Amino acid sequence: MTDKPLAYHRIVAKFGTKLLTGGTDCLNTDIISNLVSQIAALHKRGLEVVAVSSGAIAAGRHKLGKIRGHKGIPYRQILASLGQSRLMNIYEQLFENYGISIAQALLTKEDISDRAGYLNARNTLLALLELRAICIVNENDVVAVDEIQEAKFGDNDNLSAMVANLIDADLLIMLTDTAGLYDADPQRHPEARLISRVDRIDADIEKLAADTPDDKGTGGMITKIEAAKLATASGVAVVIADGRQPDVILKLAAGEAVGTYFAPVASKLESRKRWMMSGLCVRGRLFVDSGASRALKKQKRSLLAAGIQKVEGKCQRGDIVNIYSEDGSRIGCGISNYSSADIEVIKGTHSGRIADLLGYDYGTEVIHRNNLIVF
Repeated sequence: MTDKPLAYHRIVAKFGTKLLTGGTDCLNTDIISNLVSQIAALHKRGLEVVAVSSGAIAAGRHKLGKIRGHKGIPYRQILASLGQSRLMNIYEQLFENYGISIAQALLTKEDISDRAGYLNARNTLLALLELRAICIVNENDVVAVDEIQEAKFGDNDNLSAMVANLIDADLLIMLTDTAGLYDADPQRHPEARLISRVDRIDADIEKLAADTPDDKGTGGMITKIEAAKLATASGVAVVIADGRQPDVILKLAAGEAVGTYFAPVASKLESRKRWMMSGLCVRGRLFVDSGASRALKKQKRSLLAAGIQKVEGKCQRGDIVNIYSEDGSRIGCGISNYSSADIEVIKGTHSGRIADLLGYDYGTEVIHRNNLIVF
């Protein structure tokens, strides 16, 4: 297996809680050891790997045991705090067997919501790759309430997509305890067939992703599809596969067909556009008419005030806003030259009237085409 040519250079591998625990209440060191050995084999051949690992809460639960009367978000944050060091200790001991240094990065949505935070995280992760260290990334459950409430990142699935986005990865591997995406729920329909390849994530694919979270993890197939949608849109190939399959990481790194493969729907985007597409710092929504929608999608024009019908949310000049067509479909995003209050005043009007209406002028475009991404 290790003699096969590698199809990728930089990989993000995400390990879910149900995989790392083997479906039990505590971490399974045999499973983790197997995953580490595969990463070490790739590392030896020069491939760059970042691991996004769940399991801190499960490790804390095993360490503390069950305590009556304690539950909810504060208790889970305590478990995460207790378990994070145990989780990292396991990784450190296992990687030491291969002479590999590891690092830890605990991230929250807020950490990478602004451009400076995004670039700081990116620079740190890229520097660790250059130093040939394996970075173990996790959501900072101790402070990130959104994650524990099963929102936003959702069991590190969306976080793994963001990490792939941050470091310009070639492949994102999301390993779980199922073989991939099926055309029906395999637990209720034994005849369900595995979908081996998805070229575009559309409404039909999203419908197949029945969300089935349990008490050992916060994410199901829906969060994985959401993560795959973000990653593929920024030029990263994605695979959802069964992490218990022998040599699964090695096989995927060699380009073998395992699990469900999601093809990139765009070429690699430069860093600023990746940050814009992440959706982490969107501050408002603009709804445009059919003419503006056509100009953006087919003619690659800038967004002018005349084509804007409605503004939702509050944004300041320089914030990222999402753009929607008349039917409510998200068609793009971009950096706004005007605040939401300004856009409320100038929407539907000719660009030549902006200075008269506002008393100042930041340009004829609400969003210039150089600061615009159209899906």
